[in-house]
Amino acid sequence: MEELSELLLQRRRKVNALWESGINPYPNDFKPHHTSEDLVSACGNKETITENPEDVYTVAGRIMARRSFGKAAFIQVQDRKGRVQVYVRKDTLGEDNFGYFETFDIGDIVGVTGHPFRTKTGELSLHAHEVRLLTKSLLPLPEKFHGLTDVETRYRQRYVDLIVNPEVKDVFVKRARIIQLIREFMLGHDFLEVETPMMQPIPGGATARPFETYHNALERKLYLRIAPELYLKRLLVGGFDKVFEINRNFRNEGISVRHNPEFTMMEFYQAYATFDDLMDYTEELFCHVVENLLGSQEVTYQGQAISFRRPWKRLTVREAILEYGDIDARSLDDRDLAYSYAKSIGLDLPEDVGYGKLITEIFEEVAEAKLIQPTYITSYPTEVSPLSRKSDIDPDVVDRFELFCAGREIANAFSELNDPVDQKERFLAQVEAKAKGDEEAHFMDEDYIRALEHGMPPAAGEGIGIDRLVMLLTDSASIRDVILFPQLRKEAK
Repeated sequence: MEELSELLLQRRRKVNALWESGINPYPNDFKPHHTSEDLVSACGNKETITENPEDVYTVAGRIMARRSFGKAAFIQVQDRKGRVQVYVRKDTLGEDNFGYFETFDIGDIVGVTGHPFRTKTGELSLHAHEVRLLTKSLLPLPEKFHGLTDVETRYRQRYVDLIVNPEVKDVFVKRARIIQLIREFMLGHDFLEVETPMMQPIPGGATARPFETYHNALERKLYLRIAPELYLKRLLVGGFDKVFEINRNFRNEGISVRHNPEFTMMEFYQAYATFDDLMDYTEELFCHVVENLLGSQEVTYQGQAISFRRPWKRLTVREAILEYGDIDARSLDDRDLAYSYAKSIGLDLPEDVGYGKLITEIFEEVAEAKLIQPTYITSYPTEVSPLSRKSDIDPDVVDRFELFCAGREIANAFSELNDPVDQKERFLAQVEAKAKGDEEAHFMDEDYIRALEHGMPPAAGEGIGIDRLVMLLTDSASIRDVILFPQLRKEAK
């Protein structure tokens, strides 16, 4: 810390000296007209460049490296598109301006005006006519201290992480592109993008523990939404047949490599469609995104080759357990034997757990992590699917799928329950579960029941985890790697 403190003092002294000499170390009148990419596009393919002082480029960015040779220096300036090398000579700038330039430090933001040329080693560079300080950096970049490698420091100081680790910036550029591609695909298929409340009087649409807040003027408790589902389905009632929303959800749950309490999802709903229709649509959507982002239907995630080529595998919950678990069909279909098996694989479940919940827990334990290639899991128990339409063939299961890839859930979809009587009964069962201590059980939403009583068309809906999809397509091991500012524990003093 002594070295850091001395560097801080040195830079503060430089700032004070600039002010005293009449130079503002934080001006706002320099206008860059070019980027490093513009320079490369115009001159990158030219083997020789005739130096012409009238061929002028103006760029701005942060000094990332510096090599001084007495009366000349090279600096690397990083802007939003990349880096450009700048050659600074004393006889070009003049003695006073070169002395001013000599006070610049790595980390400072500068504006440069100059003409392109190639160095003796052939590197494309700018020969500076002018170099101006635009922002004085008081803290040194982490290279001075062996790089920014501590993971938590990188997340906490994402602004520095983005400066010194270009691959991190690339992840978030790809994230923006993924969302753009999804949005374009949805709009191209006649879906309407909408916004629904972030603060809700009744949190619904998922089984999760909500965050609570209080609105003073309304004198009522509100909740940060855990999902937009029930509001989007109200729009189906209102006549919007194809709607989607890309936005944040909030769940007061643990933090892990797959979970952040604040995360991004897309939910979409389509009238007169079934969950089978959405399986085909999801394959089209994902293939569109992957192909346009990566130029291929193949990706590598954490060393595993994954193919998005259609068609994708489809299994029921029961079939997945039998394929990946060490249990036979007779034992799985017997509630007591299935419960004994659950105990034998380490599941801690109450003795009165429902059969549907039991089967789902077994599936998650024995099969989920083994679903590496894109796989649809269908026929979830009705007991664990309070908003899904029951199957016409078997009312103990619902018309629902979850999409798994690389051993994790990416999407969840189902044919919507639009029978208000059935929906109310399921809500009441959830209320009973909540009274018994299940903090993630659904609340009763009387207004949603009233909306269904007005008539919601037959429909299907889906939620896609944007963060997990970005993880998959950028080969990121943790959800924190794809969220710019993830939630963290309080910083130690």
